[in-house]
Amino acid sequence: MSPSHTIAAEEPEHLTEAARCQAQVDPLAALRVPGDPPWDVYLTGTVFLDIIFTGLDSAPVRGTESWARGMGSSPGGVANMATALARLGLKTSLAAAFGDDHYGDYCWDALEQGEGIDLTASRTVPGWHSPVTVSMAYEGERTMVSHGHEPPPEEPAPDCPPRARAAVASLVPGSRASWIAQAAHEGTRIFADVGWDDTGAWDLGGLADLEHCEAFLPNAEEAMRYTGTECPRLAAHALTEYVPVAVVTLGAEGAYAVDRRTGEAAEVPAIAVQALDPTGAGDVFVAGFVTGSLAGWPLADRLAFAGLTAALSVQEFGGSLSAPGWSEIGAWWRRVQSVEEQDPAALRRYAFLDRFVPEELDRPWPLRRAVPTIGFRRPA
Repeated sequence: MSPSHTIAAEEPEHLTEAARCQAQVDPLAALRVPGDPPWDVYLTGTVFLDIIFTGLDSAPVRGTESWARGMGSSPGGVANMATALARLGLKTSLAAAFGDDHYGDYCWDALEQGEGIDLTASRTVPGWHSPVTVSMAYEGERTMVSHGHEPPPEEPAPDCPPRARAAVASLVPGSRASWIAQAAHEGTRIFADVGWDDTGAWDLGGLADLEHCEAFLPNAEEAMRYTGTECPRLAAHALTEYVPVAVVTLGAEGAYAVDRRTGEAAEVPAIAVQALDPTGAGDVFVAGFVTGSLAGWPLADRLAFAGLTAALSVQEFGGSLSAPGWSEIGAWWRRVQSVEEQDPAALRRYAFLDRFVPEELDRPWPLRRAVPTIGFRRPA
């Protein structure tokens, strides 16, 4: 499918009541056998409390007061990725540091009880203040302000990470995380992203743990800076000299990926949606790609699924709160098939969803999740 093909959907009504329906879909059901690792995905990091202000008409102006039409709170930081993975039906284990305060208690309960994420490897740090991020969403963008004390003196990752099919790691230039090499040695497939290189070096040699990774998922700007190329697609091919699978996100253009082992290359355009809050969309994209990879899907299907989950997430407010589950995915798939004069080629791109989406979906799309502190209402 060429990048000009798009999926169309009528603009949805925003429901006033939150709906939470976690469909029992296991994308790896056909692959599970006795003796499998106890977890599908392992990840580690720090949990933030995210406070999100939404419905701002414009960026805050110095010296003035801005009113937001909605606000909410949810676990953030590494919790965004963990929640996205769990909602897609993957058995998720998180090793994280939690603050010894009400914020930490709230985040722990939301992840363990609300999302079913295993926190056996996590810990509460006595006397440590939970880090907090305030995110302001406006005009499809976001501005964030964070606060936190010094990180806990010990890494939250256990000395011996639990057995898992896959792990998601955030690489840090010039630094190694010992658990990555250990997990890879035990057969765990490592999927990695990376943040902005504040040093300005953009040296792939500084990403030492990349040698243990199966897939690397930078955005276009990061990929081009690391490879010294002026085209994100060329950058993806250049990255396969360092990692078997390179996935480069292209923003509004979608994503491009190359698999060195199979020779596959795929490009899938983005789905045009009304973006309300991009917080956590990158994490949701990675979670979708990991899900498709563990399920053994073709590269193009993995890209399409990752892009779809990210697109659905930006139509919701909040980081971890916005991650879609199979209910939302199924509702979207049913809805777009009912739109008259839909592009047949675009529909074929997502036909693989028929094998997974739940049958009993009669509610409107998009569905609203249980986000009790969010009170957004579309202006008249």
